Amino acid sequence: MGAVGPAVVQALDNGLALTPQMGWNTWNRFGCNISETLVVGAAKAFIEHNLTAYGYEYIIMDDCWHADSRDPDTGAPRANTERFPNGIKGVADQVHALGLKIGIYSDAGKYTCGGKFGSLGFEEIDAKTYAEWGIDYLKYDNCFNEGQAGTPEISYNRYAKMSKALNATGRPILYSICNWGEDGPWNFAPTIANSWRISGDIMDSFDRYDERCPCTSVIDCKLAGYHCSMARIIDYAAPLLQKARKGAWNDMDMMEVGLGGMNYDEYVTHFSFWAMLKSPMLLGMDLTSMSNETLSIITNDAIIALNQDPLASVPNRQWKRDVPEGGSIQLWQGSLVNNTYVIALMNSSPKKQTVDVEFFDAFFDQGKTYQKQPYRLYDLWQKDGKGKWGKDLGIFQGSIPNVKIGVHQTKVWLAKPAPSGHNQEL
Repeated sequence: MGAVGPAVVQALDNGLALTPQMGWNTWNRFGCNISETLVVGAAKAFIEHNLTAYGYEYIIMDDCWHADSRDPDTGAPRANTERFPNGIKGVADQVHALGLKIGIYSDAGKYTCGGKFGSLGFEEIDAKTYAEWGIDYLKYDNCFNEGQAGTPEISYNRYAKMSKALNATGRPILYSICNWGEDGPWNFAPTIANSWRISGDIMDSFDRYDERCPCTSVIDCKLAGYHCSMARIIDYAAPLLQKARKGAWNDMDMMEVGLGGMNYDEYVTHFSFWAMLKSPMLLGMDLTSMSNETLSIITNDAIIALNQDPLASVPNRQWKRDVPEGGSIQLWQGSLVNNTYVIALMNSSPKKQTVDVEFFDAFFDQGKTYQKQPYRLYDLWQKDGKGKWGKDLGIFQGSIPNVKIGVHQTKVWLAKPAPSGHNQEL
């Protein structure tokens, strides 16, 4: 397998996802109840809300667009004609006419998770057909894989077939592997895909434990399951972030912002960490009926800039401290372009906390010079006097003292080295 890797890396070089992909997916809100009307309507709402100005560009049709069977003569995939009377090509044309890109879903198995026909054994004809339809993005799932899993090499070989088939079409198609972290895709997927799922499916909950997502660590997890809480997926992501790079990202699953299972602070935490940790940013709510609060979260351009930062460096969790009431306090820090940094503090406990954020910890990786350096801090979830995200808090040296952080809240600061200054109370 090692000898195959370099050639595949060169073949994958599709120039896509140099920063994590951004867009919207049908599944979290609509499941199998999708149609041409719904997809095109979502694309129009996308434009009405000016989401392209923030970097969102993909409209992704998830499972259940399929007809009951493939074309009996050619074996090519077909769409459900009642739901998609103009075919997928017709939908793609309408989405492209709006200046957006379109994604589709299939499965590296005999069937999709929704029981439709999968692509296992049909990789070439499916990739060719997707390219003819004008598809820009493929989400590729893992249900009904007929036992072709259990080691990284087996999973690699199954997913590499579609990678090669997509590349052979000559059309740039972003390739998003959705194998739920099975067999450690972070070790093999960067050579064949633009992103790879690291966990079982997310649920719209901050930290609810569910037996269907049984693993406490993603390393050597034997049953990825589903119904994974948002906080659990953050824990899963922490040790894997070293594997991400330009064009190849850890996928923490589609976002739940605006679906109603979490409160404002929890959705802010959700959005902040998906952005900071360089996960694909795929919305999942009904775009035609968003609240103003939801719209304000998903259009925080200062947070989105962390996700799309051209340095493509992923933050590290500097420490995680359990608290007696349950949950934890976590400190994260990462490098950005132009010698700037992001610092984030998360409170996953059920009580408000007061914390001193020591620069010794925040800048541990950078060393003593950076630990002693004064910084001008900007709170990325507060607006300045002009209504722009990123309120200037002044200059801090040595620490950010007495940070009061609410239940399930996250504070996110942009830190810029400053020539001089004194501590300033938040």
